Amino acid sequence: MPTAFSPSDAAPVAPQAAAGNGGAVVISVDAMGGDRGPAAVVAGIEKSADKNPEIRFIVHGPEAELRRLIGKRREIAARCDIRDAPGVVTMHDKPSQVIRSAQGTSMWSAIESVRQGEATVAVSCGNTGALMAMSMLRLRKLPGVARPAIAILWPSRNPSGFNVVLDVGADIRADSTDLLQYAMMGASYARNGLGLERPRVGLLNVGTEEHKGRSELKEAQELIAAAADSARFDYVGFVEGGDLMGDRVDVIVTDGFTGNIALKTGEGTAKLVGDFLKDAFANSIMSKFAALLAMTSLKRLQKRIDPRRVNGGVFLGLNGTVVKSHGSADATGVSAAIKLAFQLAKSGFQDRLAARVAQAAEQAATAAAPAPGPTGDNG
Repeated sequence: MPTAFSPSDAAPVAPQAAAGNGGAVVISVDAMGGDRGPAAVVAGIEKSADKNPEIRFIVHGPEAELRRLIGKRREIAARCDIRDAPGVVTMHDKPSQVIRSAQGTSMWSAIESVRQGEATVAVSCGNTGALMAMSMLRLRKLPGVARPAIAILWPSRNPSGFNVVLDVGADIRADSTDLLQYAMMGASYARNGLGLERPRVGLLNVGTEEHKGRSELKEAQELIAAAADSARFDYVGFVEGGDLMGDRVDVIVTDGFTGNIALKTGEGTAKLVGDFLKDAFANSIMSKFAALLAMTSLKRLQKRIDPRRVNGGVFLGLNGTVVKSHGSADATGVSAAIKLAFQLAKSGFQDRLAARVAQAAEQAATAAAPAPGPTGDNG
C-alpha cells in the first residue's frame, strides 16, 4: 500500500532486524495462545509468505510441534527460525498472574525477539491483557507516553475502506494529554498503514457542539487543534458514534473504555445484521432465488466487512511494534495480521511514531507552561 511522508518523517527500517537477512523484514510470531492452536498460525504464515517474499519469520512455541507443522510446508521451512518456548498463555490467564511466570512462554519469547532487535514487529493471537502487560514490561513505553493505546482499522465509507480508531481497550482512562498523544499516534498510523498524507482527526464525544463533553475532552480539543499543523493532520473537531464508519474523518480518538464498548457493539451489530440477512434469504423459495441472483453483490459485501481482512490491533506508544491478532483468527486472519505487521515494518513506522510522540510531549508541556508575567518596573 503506497505511503506518503515528509522528509521529517524519514527514518531507516529496523536496521537490526534486517541485518544478516538480505534486507528482508523479520516478523516475530507467537504460534500459541489462539483459539485454533498453532496449526492455524502456521497456515497463516504460509499464506502470508506466499504473498510477501520479503518476509522472514521467527516462530515461537514448542519446538517439536512447530517443526512438525512447518516441516510439512517446504516453501516456508527455509524462511522460519523456530524458537523453543514450551509455555503457553491461555485466554483465561490473568495478566497479573501471567507476568510472574511469563519467561519461557511463546508470548514472552515473541516480544523478546523485538526487544533484542532480531525482529521488527511481534504478532500474537493470545490474551490481550497479558500481551499488553508483557509488551509494556519488556519493550517499555516511549518517553513521554503515560498510557499506550490499541488502534484498530474500522470499516468505513472512506476511499481506503477504513478508519483508524484508538484507544479500544489498552487503558480505560485518558486525560487531555493522553488524548493528544493518541491523536499524534493515530495520525502516524494512518500515514503508514493507510497511505494518507494528511489524515483527518476527530475526537469522539456525545455531540459535535463545542460546549458538550467532559472537561478533559474540551482541554484535549484545544491541544489537538494547536498541534494539527505541525503534526501534519487536519483536526475536524468533535465527532459522534455515527462517524466511526463514516467518511468525515480518518482517525477517531477516544479513551479505552469508550473505544472498547464501541468495538464490541460494532462487532455485535455486524453479526446481528448478518444473521438477519441469512434468515431473510432462507425464508422462502423466492427468497432463496433472490439470494442466488444477488450472490455476486453479497459476496462483495461479505468481503468488504469480513473482520478477518482487518484482523490486527496495533499497540502504540511502546519501544517496539506489536500487532494483536484476534484470538479466533483462522489462517486468513493470521495472514492479514502479518500483512499489517509487514507494512508497518517496511515503512519504518516505529521511528516515525517515536518522533510524533516526542512532538506531542513537547506540545503538551508548552501548553501547560505558565504564561510569562509582565515585565518592567511596576514600582
